[in-house]
This record gives sequence, structure tokens and C-alpha cells, in this order.
Amino acid sequence: MQTITLKTLLPLTLAMAAAFAAQAHADSALDRVVQAKKLRCGVMLDSPPSGYRTADNQPDGFDVAYCKDMAKALGATAEIVETPSADRIPALVSNRIDVLVASTTSTVARGLSVAFTQPYMNYTTAVITRAGSGIKHYADLKGHTLGGVTGTSTEQLLKRDIAAWNDGKTQYTAYASDTEAFLALQQGKVDAVLQATAVASALIKSGQFPTFELAGEAPFPPDLVSIAVRRDDQQMLGWAKLFVWNEVSSGRFGELYKQYISPTQPPSLKVAGVDF
Repeated sequence: MQTITLKTLLPLTLAMAAAFAAQAHADSALDRVVQAKKLRCGVMLDSPPSGYRTADNQPDGFDVAYCKDMAKALGATAEIVETPSADRIPALVSNRIDVLVASTTSTVARGLSVAFTQPYMNYTTAVITRAGSGIKHYADLKGHTLGGVTGTSTEQLLKRDIAAWNDGKTQYTAYASDTEAFLALQQGKVDAVLQATAVASALIKSGQFPTFELAGEAPFPPDLVSIAVRRDDQQMLGWAKLFVWNEVSSGRFGELYKQYISPTQPPSLKVAGVDF
């Protein structure tokens, strides 16, 4: 048996380290995107004004424009991959997309599966109800049938309050997508759903659901959403963080916000007292 000494072990260790580094470099979505000149972005297209389809069936919205900006910075073409809410994390983990630009809240539970940049958008949450439901404020939800999208941070906050109400009458139904939740509200299966205020306002203004009404905002903290990449892809994560910083510092974030969300001043992307 050959005796292993420091002299023989050191070259082997260095070779293994180099091999691991090369493998990690090769596995980065950043390199693949630059070489293929194509960036696959997962985007929800049933959530206007963040993501939707135009009259001629083309993807558009704040998140779509953000993805196109990322692709341009990489010298690539953006490929918008429609990714429903419940499929956002699975689509990234299974490598069907390179990045997730889909209004995704960076929860610690999701952080076990994917890696997040700093926030790129900030949403408040509104109550959407149907005319004649009797719901005028968030507090009025107690005792009603409510709906939402499974796996979302909004669902978790609503369920927390339903448990605290403990009235025996409030019922909650989870749906696979925003579209299904909106249809359930329209058809009278539920009396209210919660949605980002910008999305809710755009939906009602569209006239697609003429019976829908806004019933104020939910008393939830601002929903800071982030871009997600594969958990082990530190190269892509580092570049995506830099891109978000440049999008804000260049003023482009403000331009997109006023184009797609509101003509008002864009919101802060920070939480008071926290440095992301």
C-alpha cells in the first residue's frame, strides 16, 4: 500500500479543488445564457400589470419588461416562459427556466430550494370582492367564504388571521392560479380574494370582471418580491443582484414602475431598520 504524504496529497487536493470549481463554473446559468444568447425567464402571465398577455397574445407587463432588460444586459434574447404561481419554484429547480421574475416573496422556506436577490418590487395587498357581498373592509372577511392561490405568502397571512378569528364560519379554498381564484369569485364560489393592490386595480379597470370591487387593503406588511435563481448558482445570483442594483440606480426601475404600475413615485425597496 502506498504511503500518502503531504507532498503527494497536496497536488491531489489542488486538482480536486480545480475540478470542483470548473464544474461549478460550467453549471452556472450565467455562462449558458451568454453562450446561447437566450435568457429563459419564468413569469406569471395571469397577474396584470406584473405579467399578462396583450390583445395579440404577446407577453407584457412589469416583470416581462424586467426580464427583457436582463436579457439585453446579457447580450441575449428574452424567452418568456409562462409559469403559474404554484409552478414557480419547481420550474426553477427543474432547470426549465434560468431565472424567476414572477413577483415571488423571498420567504425563508423558499430559500431552502432557491436563492434570492434583494427586492426588485414592493407590493401592498388589496381585498377584491363582488358587488353585493357586504364586504367593505378587511375586517368584514370574517364569516365569509374566501379564496386564494396555494403556496403564496398572502395565503399564509390570511390563514393565520382565519385561525385567529376561530368563528367556525369563515371558509378558505385554495386555487392553483390567480385566474382560477378570479373565476371562483366571479361565479360566487367565494366572496373575496386577496391580491397585490396594483394587480387588483388593473384587473378592475380592465372591465373583464364588471362585478368586482376593491374593499380596501389588507393589514399585511409590504410584500417585497425578489428575483430567484437556482440555490447553488452563486455566479448567476451575484450577477442578478448587481443587475437589480443597476436597474434602480439608473432610474430604469422608476420608468418601468410608472409605465406599468402607477404614475406615482415608486415605493421603497427596503424594510426600515434592515439592510438586505
